[in-house]
Amino acid sequence: MEPRFLEKLNERKNKGSLRSLSLFEGYTDFFSNDYLGIARNSTTASTHNGSTGSRLISGNSPEAIEAEQFLAGFFESEAALVFNSGYDANLGFFSAVPQKGDTVLYDQLIHASVRDGIRLSHAKSYAFGHNDLEDLEKKLQRAEGTVFVAVESLYSMDGDIAPLEALTTICERYNALLVVDEAHAGGVFGKDGRGLMEALNLQHRCFARLITFGKAYGTHGAVICGSAVLREYLYNFARSFIYTTALPPAHYTMLQQVVETAMNENLRTQLQKNIAYFRKAAKDLPLISDENSPIQILPYDSMEACLAASARLQANKLAVKAILPPTVPENGQRLRICLHAFNTFEEIDHLLRIVISE
Repeated sequence: MEPRFLEKLNERKNKGSLRSLSLFEGYTDFFSNDYLGIARNSTTASTHNGSTGSRLISGNSPEAIEAEQFLAGFFESEAALVFNSGYDANLGFFSAVPQKGDTVLYDQLIHASVRDGIRLSHAKSYAFGHNDLEDLEKKLQRAEGTVFVAVESLYSMDGDIAPLEALTTICERYNALLVVDEAHAGGVFGKDGRGLMEALNLQHRCFARLITFGKAYGTHGAVICGSAVLREYLYNFARSFIYTTALPPAHYTMLQQVVETAMNENLRTQLQKNIAYFRKAAKDLPLISDENSPIQILPYDSMEACLAASARLQANKLAVKAILPPTVPENGQRLRICLHAFNTFEEIDHLLRIVISE
């Protein structure tokens, strides 16, 4: 097999898009999803370290049940089910919930975990243009069976926000089930960080929401919020939940702690101050992201220019990653600049001096 592996790796290398594992110790963080800086804090969780098995065998715990009850209440849903990661949650949901004869319509920029889950289902699936409501409506008119519409509220590689109010209205008009991945919005938007759907008072008008804890919440895991029947269905049929060792009891306690920590409005206020400062200072750059997003995207015309810009920033101890195809569409290379509550104006100035002086 190794010659085959090497051939594929060399193809990536020749395109300039070969991935590598990097360490950025001692660098200024402009690349992580730790938007509120919570990952830098310690927690007081101090119960058993091992869960010993699947939640359906020996891995269930009072801590897990308590955490899910807390999360359901906090995110204003009837019930909640914790998965080991956002990838596991989307994989489990989309492989188990849509059935043969159903249709899944998904934004063309939806996360890979949703696409992979859809591939494992027996439902038909079609992409619609990114945030393109007209294209979505055309596909809704032709969709068969139970129809699911999958979107992100804040897109991780463009930093833009979905038209959630219009999406909700269209789904209701066609009796479609809206599923919203709030991975990058949880903790950042909404009252106490409840997400963009809550900020728009839409949380009760969608079928399911996904919140992950590996971004603004600074830890690991994810929760699907929905009805009690959906929760029971998922732990009976979602294979990524059934056939994996549960998170340790201490981690469920930690999930409550980080959500409570993120309720600190000062963190979100400082994050938005930094974003506003960045946007004002970068007003002449061709940014494609929402002006309130912690993810700011700067596109480049060529792979070489994008890689060169990333290299200059890293040479100045600024951790910024170039995002290249196939993670983004062909010729869609860009710098992905993540802003945080803990970044200083001086750090932002330093970054922009290097970017603007190209």
